[in-house]
This record gives sequence, structure tokens and C-alpha cells, in this order.
Amino acid sequence: MPPRPKKPSRRPSRNRGRFGPPKKSVKDDEEKAVEVEGEISSVLAGTMFRVKLASGHEVLAHISGKMRKRFIRLVVGDKVKMEMSPYDLTKARIVFRLG
Repeated sequence: MPPRPKKPSRRPSRNRGRFGPPKKSVKDDEEKAVEVEGEISSVLAGTMFRVKLASGHEVLAHISGKMRKRFIRLVVGDKVKMEMSPYDLTKARIVFRLG
């Protein structure tokens, strides 16, 4: 009796040959956020803040989603860590309260 021909499977395999962490693209390295530290100088409406950097510049910053979710309160004088886009250095996202 000759061997039976294989039938094509109904569902294609999703993860065949895709083991391990995803590959990093060159684009991710170029668009990385710049991390800076600053001090909150004023509190604005809508969870927005004016933050003074060590260089003397002031930027407009908003709270990240995880800080908003955990109800982290920020007041004038708090030291914060922020992420800034390399494209617009006037705006930032506050990601951590230092104290």
C-alpha cells in the first residue's frame, strides 16, 4: 500500500519559525525618548505642569498613564523624571516622581 499524500492543514501555524524576542529595528534606536530630570515650577489645569530643567529651560509636561492610574500626586517643588521626544523639546511626559 503506497503512503497517503498529506492534506494541507486547515489552519496555518502562527508561530512557526518565530521563537525568541522580536527583532529590533534601526528606527527604534533613532526615535528613543530623551530622559531628563527637573523640578515642578507650577501646576496647570488638566494634569499639566510647568517643569524647570537644570539648564534653566521650562517645558510643558503631562503625567504618564501609569502615574495617573496609580493616583500619584505632584506638587510644586517635586523632582521628577521625564521623557522628551527628540523632535519637540518643549513638551515632555512625567514618568517618575523623585520626591
